[in-house]
Amino acid sequence: MRFTTRVFAMQLIAAAVVVAVCVAAFAVLGLRQLRDEAESTALAIARTVASDPQVREQVAAYSGRTDLDPGTLAGQPLQEYATGIVDRTGALFVVVANDHGLRLAHPDASLLGAEVSTEYAAVLAGEEVVAWEEGTLGDSVRAKVPVRAAGAQTVVGEVSVGLAPARVFADVPLMSALLAGVALVALVLAALVSSLIRRRLERLTRGVQPEELGTLLQSHAAVLEGVHDGVIAVSLDGVVRAVNRAAAAAVGIDGAAGRSLDELSLPPRLRAVIARSLQGAPFAEGELVLSDRVVYVEVRRVRHGDDVLGVVAVLRDRTDVVAMVERLDAVRAATNALRAQRHEFANRMHAVSGMIAAGRVPEVQDLLAGLAVRGALPEEADVVVDEPFLRSFLVAKRIEARERGVDLRVGDDTFLVGVVAEPEDVAAVLGNLVDNAVTAAAAGGEPRWAEVSLLDDGDELALTVTDSGAGVDDPEHVFERARAAEEDESARVHGRGIGLPLARRFTRRRGGELWLAEANGEGHGAVFAARLPGVMKVRGAPVDEDGTARRGEGDAT
Repeated sequence: MRFTTRVFAMQLIAAAVVVAVCVAAFAVLGLRQLRDEAESTALAIARTVASDPQVREQVAAYSGRTDLDPGTLAGQPLQEYATGIVDRTGALFVVVANDHGLRLAHPDASLLGAEVSTEYAAVLAGEEVVAWEEGTLGDSVRAKVPVRAAGAQTVVGEVSVGLAPARVFADVPLMSALLAGVALVALVLAALVSSLIRRRLERLTRGVQPEELGTLLQSHAAVLEGVHDGVIAVSLDGVVRAVNRAAAAAVGIDGAAGRSLDELSLPPRLRAVIARSLQGAPFAEGELVLSDRVVYVEVRRVRHGDDVLGVVAVLRDRTDVVAMVERLDAVRAATNALRAQRHEFANRMHAVSGMIAAGRVPEVQDLLAGLAVRGALPEEADVVVDEPFLRSFLVAKRIEARERGVDLRVGDDTFLVGVVAEPEDVAAVLGNLVDNAVTAAAAGGEPRWAEVSLLDDGDELALTVTDSGAGVDDPEHVFERARAAEEDESARVHGRGIGLPLARRFTRRRGGELWLAEANGEGHGAVFAARLPGVMKVRGAPVDEDGTARRGEGDAT
């Protein structure tokens, strides 16, 4: 039997028991009320008869007598009076007796003069008695009242009035029918309410049985807490139903379950992605920049059969992946530059070899002198950096910038003593800043240029990147804004991608910092500065197994 059916049956049984108890209670109270009313009626009739002056006078006339003639009593006014009371009130009997308990009036004339069949001593003692007793006329409720002599308090007899049970309980069939009707209506209403509750339970639980709820709870906990991804479940009414710890840590919310989306300080882009799914979009996704983390959001609508239950947002931390991509791009750029240098150098060497074979030694000397000054590539002439890695890297970036119509140059204040010990972090930070500067310069007017300045101090590298673009329009949130919706690379300038947060993450991980030195200035656009500790080493210094330079060793050649 299904859970909802069991609940329905239990509710009906409970309702039936309650109705039965209530009906029994009302029946008992009703019968009690009928008995009380009958006793009050019998007592009122008896008091009326006992207080009648004619009755008191005639009863007093027979007080103390024991020799009574039934025939004489039958013709007395007292017998006629008692018979009239019975006819008018519908009582079973009205009996009048003297102080010896002998009947002076009785519905059965043959019993006149005989002693009454029930106890009368208490009545003759002056008490009023009401009781259910069985006499010569059968079972009845009787009220016995003493009759006192006129003008005195002496008890000279008694009046007994009885009402038959048929009259007392004449309203029982009507009362029973009324109670039965009320009970039936109550049971019908109980069945209707139970049916509505059953349907409500079926709708809320989606037909899931109680024994299945424990399994669902375990699955729920396993899904939410057993995965590294963040999970946020939102119902169709915009209320957060479940949030695991990974999601709470990623978006910076605590105690979100049971609260509306409008009450939570969610990132605007995440809120927009969830809102689109709630409004009907079957699938939505996007990238968010949360502090220095890059989070990929995937939102899907959740269905149970044909019903839509809500949406589930899965947050995947892609910081490490994107950081690796940024580093690989930087290394790729440096590799391409080295490859171009090697190719050009090989061409020059072939030319030198041919010229030597032809005996053109002076020309060979001139060619080698120019190669020593300008480098293998024409772009190397303007990259005045002695550090091999940075020189190759900047040459590669200069080639890329020139393809976009931007002149990338090295500042006059550049001065490097050491060599790069951590090329990946340097390339990631410097490459991102240079790419942003070139993009900003390309989007601006003439002249289009970007400038890099480099200084080292021991193992620390300080750098600034300036461009000729329009500057930063929102300096306070330049490291917090998410990737722009446009796919056009030219539309992405400072703070509109995910590179700046990642670059700052690299610098902070090393104990350094990346900041916006100037949003825009006279004759130039934005100026970004960075400080990278632990990425340089003194030329010729030995290196540990992990690739870092040993401080205090080597020479500064």
